[in-house]
Amino acid sequence: MSLSGVKRQTVLLSLIEKMKVNGSWCGETHIQKCGYFLQELLSVPLGFEYILYKHGPFSFDLRDELGLMRSNMIIELINRSPFGSSISPGDAADSLKQMYPKTSTMYTKEIDFIVNKFANFGVAELERLATAFYVTTKHERESNIERAKILNKLKPHVSLGEAKEAITSMEAIMKEAECVLH
Repeated sequence: MSLSGVKRQTVLLSLIEKMKVNGSWCGETHIQKCGYFLQELLSVPLGFEYILYKHGPFSFDLRDELGLMRSNMIIELINRSPFGSSISPGDAADSLKQMYPKTSTMYTKEIDFIVNKFANFGVAELERLATAFYVTTKHERESNIERAKILNKLKPHVSLGEAKEAITSMEAIMKEAECVLH
């Protein structure tokens, strides 16, 4: 069962705030990948559907949710020219947290884990790791080298060496995540 819309937004806001505090660029791609890991690696019931897209797993539902949060002033886009935009808490962020104080802290350990592991990576590294996780979950019976080949085939701009490294890194992170889940 996934969280309701407003509670889901509260969890996303908590994620964004922690990402910002920890020095993340906090662009949409960063939020997409951290949201993906939060949901798929640590089973936080955000309820987003992800597909493999241009830069790895992507959720159009999450993009829409961020747009809704922006229109409700829960988050805002900050232009960081010439590098693009980042996302920050907006004017209505504190009101949302006050309305749902339990939800704001319900997934603290999961959010902390994701932020510590992924929030400060660049977009290319996030793409490799998220795609490595995607491939690993879809092809768990395959060897690491076979998964790396699949990743390289799906993302030809990711070299086989980078794919192997991403698969190995993700396996280690997945083992660490088990401790968070238990």
